[in-house]
Amino acid sequence: MARKPKRDLTVEEQLARGPLDLPFLMLVLLLLGIGLIMMFSASYATAYYTDGDPLVYISRQALFGAVGVVGMFVVSKINYQTFRWMSMPALIGSIVLLVLVFTPLGVTHNQARRWLKLGIEFQPSEFAKIAVILFFAARLSKRDTEKRKRYKNRTFTGRMLNRLERVGFLELVPYGAILLLVAALMLKQPHMSGTILVLAGGASVLFAAGIHWGWFVAGITGVGGLLWIVITLTPYMTNRINLWLDPWSQRQGLGYQTVQSLIAIGSGGMLGRGLGNSIQKMLYIPEPENDFVFPIVVEELGFVGGLVVLVLFALLILRGYWLALNARDKFGALTIVGIITLLAVQVFLNIGVVTNLIPNTGISLPFFSYGGTALMIQLGEMGMVLSISRQIPPPKHD
Repeated sequence: MARKPKRDLTVEEQLARGPLDLPFLMLVLLLLGIGLIMMFSASYATAYYTDGDPLVYISRQALFGAVGVVGMFVVSKINYQTFRWMSMPALIGSIVLLVLVFTPLGVTHNQARRWLKLGIEFQPSEFAKIAVILFFAARLSKRDTEKRKRYKNRTFTGRMLNRLERVGFLELVPYGAILLLVAALMLKQPHMSGTILVLAGGASVLFAAGIHWGWFVAGITGVGGLLWIVITLTPYMTNRINLWLDPWSQRQGLGYQTVQSLIAIGSGGMLGRGLGNSIQKMLYIPEPENDFVFPIVVEELGFVGGLVVLVLFALLILRGYWLALNARDKFGALTIVGIITLLAVQVFLNIGVVTNLIPNTGISLPFFSYGGTALMIQLGEMGMVLSISRQIPPPKHD
């Protein structure tokens, strides 16, 4: 019986099978490996004294990490153009999940209703961040080919609409409406850090797409003013600002975690106490495996170890932006910009909180903090970047 001839691959299929960007992949895996080791070290005492099993946190996190790595490679093999048509359903689905948080399916922890219980417990905001980026990238990638709308100048309304169209205001209306809707749902939880991340991710895509910088100045001013009003009128936010200004005044109260974080960082010295030898993780810092894992890193590995971790994050971020500059098309470039900016802002906010540079926002450190679904989503986002890297045109040789 004659063997059926193999089908020739299309150009799109050939492009999607290009090589992964190895520097980016190695940096992701290196940060993940260090993160798992440090999360295990930071969680050991808490797991032992509260659950009786010192491996309870690391066993779950390692499992989620392994699944996430497999998922990252699977996503990296998908032609990233698939993410373009997925962007609209993803955005609608994430908004629905954010609304469901306020139903009986929602879960409250520490006076914040940010979690959803659907078999497993997760934060819908994690999905909203990437959904906003994909939708914005998909829409704005067509920006250069779309014709400006023209209205009749014979009427006052038409003349006003034409002016607004010329300055780019009408173009921003749908994007602004989406950001305001998602931000309002997240502020109601309340989830200030998640709101900042969604705004930062969306704004980075808008900026990279060529939106005039003047709108960003106006947007930052407006959002800053709105956040200030929210902070001053919300006791939850006001208390966090007061704690940030003087955590030592409530050293044995609400400022306890920040104070212990600063003590851990300060006691690490240049080279640290040694891996596994942290004192602050012995039930001094509450939940050191979560948002405050970095102080344990510095206490055990010292200033040098903490600096190495930050340098690795910086290299990953710079490599990500390099991939964006060399992406095959605008959709790929905008998607990478949004994902990498999201990562960069999250790292900055976490380090800023644990060093008391900024008020406590309750944000995790990517690849390091405990949280299975968040880790898998982060690795999935890295898979998207790797998928786009497969189709970067090879350098031309003379």
